[in-house]
Amino acid sequence: MNVKQFVKMHREEWKQLEQLVLTMSKRRNAITGDAITQYHRLYQKTAQNLSYSQTYFPNDEVTQYLNGLVSKSHNLLYKDQVSSFKQIRHFFSTKFIGLLVEQWKFVVVAMILFIIGAVGSFIAVMNDPLHIYAILPSEIAQGVNPDHIGEGNGAVDSSLMSASIMTNNIKVAIFAFAGGITFGLVTVYLLVYNGILIGALAALFWHHEKSYDFWAYIVPHGMIELTAIFIAGGAGLLMGYKLFVPGQYTRGFQLKHQAKRSVQLLLGTLPLFVIAGVIEGFITPAAISLEAKYIVAFLTVIGLILYVVIGKLNLRKSNAIKDFDS
Repeated sequence: MNVKQFVKMHREEWKQLEQLVLTMSKRRNAITGDAITQYHRLYQKTAQNLSYSQTYFPNDEVTQYLNGLVSKSHNLLYKDQVSSFKQIRHFFSTKFIGLLVEQWKFVVVAMILFIIGAVGSFIAVMNDPLHIYAILPSEIAQGVNPDHIGEGNGAVDSSLMSASIMTNNIKVAIFAFAGGITFGLVTVYLLVYNGILIGALAALFWHHEKSYDFWAYIVPHGMIELTAIFIAGGAGLLMGYKLFVPGQYTRGFQLKHQAKRSVQLLLGTLPLFVIAGVIEGFITPAAISLEAKYIVAFLTVIGLILYVVIGKLNLRKSNAIKDFDS
C-alpha cells in the first residue's frame, strides 16, 4: 500500500475525529453517549494508523498530520481527567455545602435526637451510678474505669487505631444513612443510642470528678466526628421523611430521587471521618496536656466554621456565575 492509498482509505475517519475533537472542545454540554463511543473508536483507529505511518511513511507529511491529530485527541482525554478532579474539588468545596444549606433542618433534627439520648442517660446515671450497668453494654460498663483515664498514653499503635476508628465511624454513618429506607426508624435509633452511650459515660466520669479529663479525650476528634454523624443521620432522616410523606409523588420516585441526594451528603462526610480518625488515633491518646487537647478541639471547630463559610461563599459565587451565563 502506498501513501496515497493509505490516505484515501482512512481520510474520512480522520476528518470525523477532527470534527469530534473540535465539537468536544467547544460544546461539551451537547456531547452524547454515542459521540463519546465514536470518539473513542476513531481515536484508537487513528493511533493505529499513526503507528503504521511511522513505520512505512516516516518522512511523509501524513505522519506529521496524524501525530498532531492523535496528540490533540489524547490531550482532550487528559483534559477530561483533569476536569474530573476539578469536579471532585467542586463537590467538596461547593456542592456539598449547598446540600447542607438545603437540608440543614434534618441535620439539626439528627443532632437533637442525639442530645435527647445523651441528656436522658446522663440524668439517669447522675441520679444513680448503678444505672450505668443497665444502660451500657456489659463490656463497656465493666471495662471503663474513670480513675485510670489517661494511663498508657502514647503506648498504642496509632496507625492501627486510626484505621480501625475510621472504619467503625464510617460504618456507623452508613447504617445511619441506610436506616432511612426504614422510614428513618433505624436512623432515629442509632442517633439516640449513640447519644445514650456518650451521656452515660459523661455522667460516670462526672461522679468521679473526672469530667474535665473525660471531655479532653472526647472533644478533639468528637467535634468533627459528631458533625459527620449528624450529617449522615440527617441524610437518612431526609430519605425516611420523603418515604413517609411522599407528597404528590410515589414512594418509589422519592426513594430514587432522595437517595441520590442523601448519598451525596454521605459521601461529603468521608473526609471528616478521615480527619476525625487521624485525630483520635494520633492526638487523643498522645502524651500531651489536657489543655493541648482542648486547643485541638477549638481548632477543629474553627476549621469546621471556616469550611462552611468558605463553602457558602463559593456557592454564592457559583450561583452568580450561573445567573450571569443564563
